[in-house]
Amino acid sequence: MKYIDLHVHSNASDGTYTPKELVSLAKKSNIAAFALTDHDTVDGVETAIIEGKKQNVEVIPAIELSAKYNGKEIHILGYGIDYKSEKLQRTLDEFEHIRNKRNEKIIERLQQQGFSITFEKIRELFPIGVITRMHLAKYLVENSYVSSTEEAFDKYLGDRGCCFVPKEEISVKEAIQCILRNKGCPVLAHPMRYRLTENELDNLVEECTTFGLIGIEAIYSTNTWYDEQRTRQLANKYNLLITGGSDFHGENKPHIKLGIGRGNLKIPYSILSNLKKY
Repeated sequence: MKYIDLHVHSNASDGTYTPKELVSLAKKSNIAAFALTDHDTVDGVETAIIEGKKQNVEVIPAIELSAKYNGKEIHILGYGIDYKSEKLQRTLDEFEHIRNKRNEKIIERLQQQGFSITFEKIRELFPIGVITRMHLAKYLVENSYVSSTEEAFDKYLGDRGCCFVPKEEISVKEAIQCILRNKGCPVLAHPMRYRLTENELDNLVEECTTFGLIGIEAIYSTNTWYDEQRTRQLANKYNLLITGGSDFHGENKPHIKLGIGRGNLKIPYSILSNLKKY
């Protein structure tokens, strides 16, 4: 049986592997196909696809958009998206501008804490890709301000950190419709991570379905057996496709491995086959 991974990040966002390195790792790991789902960018997709053809690894063009729902951050995956669309790129450029304004505000707060940090210094350390809070955390580690990225988030960058700045995000409706406008298949990412009550989660899925949601990520690295069954029940209730992925980030999430998550993830190719029908 062929296995796949439909949730993978490169260094075009907050992963540590280049798109080419991901293809090589997939080949080495006997992963037949993977989706490159970087946050708010498709910059690494074409490189991955070209390399995938060389190594006989199927690469699915995709993206992961951050959105807001009742005050919570929700992620929507977009599979098969037209990554060459000028309309999509204009939208993503707007997202990057918003993200960079937030980064500047966080950096200002870090400076007030006495840290020698500027956006230019961050870009020197990470010359390519979208700058995220993970990059800020790694800068603090590199300069010995904190001992780990976990400490950076706990003290400064996380939701309860003293330098946290809320992210300006689009609504889930806008995220889903953006993916649909650009020929993609919108899927709700890791629904059990949002810590919603059963009723809240049900309402989220129902509302997203009215906006055009096509699938839900049921097979996921941190899901328990109950989590997966609950997600499958929601898929059945709202006639959604099942997808699955590890949420691989390389060394930024060292306990998560490509294709197998924490060691026992198995996502059959048939899931991708069903996705392609849309």
